[in-house]
Parts: sequence; C-alpha cells; structure tokens
Amino acid sequence: MPYREAWDLQARLVRGLREGGGEDTLLLLEHPHVFTMGKAASPDHVLWDEDERQRRQVEVVWSDRGGEATYHGPGQLVGYPVLDLAHLDLTIPQYLERLERSLIDYLAELGVESEPGEPGFTGVWRNGEKLAAIGIKLNRTVVSHGFALNLTTDLGYFDGIVPCGHAERRPTSVAVVTGQRIDTSAAADAYARHFERLLGTRLDWLPAARLEVPEGTPVRS
Repeated sequence: MPYREAWDLQARLVRGLREGGGEDTLLLLEHPHVFTMGKAASPDHVLWDEDERQRRQVEVVWSDRGGEATYHGPGQLVGYPVLDLAHLDLTIPQYLERLERSLIDYLAELGVESEPGEPGFTGVWRNGEKLAAIGIKLNRTVVSHGFALNLTTDLGYFDGIVPCGHAERRPTSVAVVTGQRIDTSAAADAYARHFERLLGTRLDWLPAARLEVPEGTPVRS
C-alpha cells in the first residue's frame, strides 16, 4: 500500500476512535519505496538528489510521526497500531516497551537475538545495527504510526538518507543476519501472535472493504 494511502487510512481510524465509534486496529502491510520524514527530520537528511530518487523510484513524504528520516520499501513488514491506550490501560512508555518486546520476541522465534535501543535510540537493535524502526504519533490517548521491521529489505536504499538522524548507526535485516528469506505475509501472521500476547488483546480478521482499502489488501483489527 502506498504510504500516503496508509497515512490517510490511519487518520480515519484515529478520527473514529476519537469520536467514540471506531475500533482499535493493527494494520500490517508493505510499502513501495519511500523516504518518510518525521517531525524531527530536516531536508539535509535526504542525501540523494531528485534525479537519483526518480531513477530508484523512491518518493519523499513529510509525515506527522515522531522521529527523523527512515526508509520503507519491499521486504519490510510495516505495522501501524491505531489504538486508544485508555482501552488498554497503558501509558506511552509502557506501550512503547511492549511494542519493542513484541518485535524482539518475534525475532527470537526466527533465531535472532535483539534488544531495545539505548536511551535516545528507539527501535530494535542487534549488535549496534537497527533491525526495526519505531516512530509514533499521539493524539490525546490515541496512538498511530508504529514500526518497520527489515526482513529482506534492500538496505542500499538507506544510503539515500541519514537514518533517524544518525549516519553512524546502520540498519540490518533478518536476511543479512540469518540468511532467511521471510515473506512479509507470513511474517505478519507470525508477528500478530506476539502483538496479541504483549498487548493483552485479541486480533480478528476484518474485511478490507470495511476500512475502505483496495480489495485484497490484508488488514488485521
């Protein structure tokens, strides 16, 4: 799903929760090539010029999430939990800790040892390299945006930005670490079980048409 479509969908879900008629939802999807720029990003965090970005078919989108610059693209599992934390009786630090832990536990299932970042470095890491980026937005008690986990991601695209504002902190992927080629659809199914357990909730399939997304797009709520 293109990034802007997913962003618009999240906005509709947030509005539904704020107005009292919506459902807590977890979107699990994959984006085409895009650099997303969070609220702390600056133009000089994009290193490739327009010609190079066009050649590589990568879009730049200035987003309302927290954080700086990151890359989304094929081979990456992107998760957008749109949740009212009041429903789960969670604070923001508790939510972020459980979101990190859900990814760490899923990676452990794949044989990958990982850990949360040091203070000031969000996400999930392995030996100083980032496996998953995390950036959220808070609208009163409703959170949106979320995480991006590198499965078979082409890490060369990260050369076009200063990832999360730290050029010295490089990304890695499950494929690089283990040699496994994990399909994003299979990863979504397996990851969802860890999300359920860590967030203390239950996920049910919801027909994509109810969220006004293109037919056939896998959506979990």
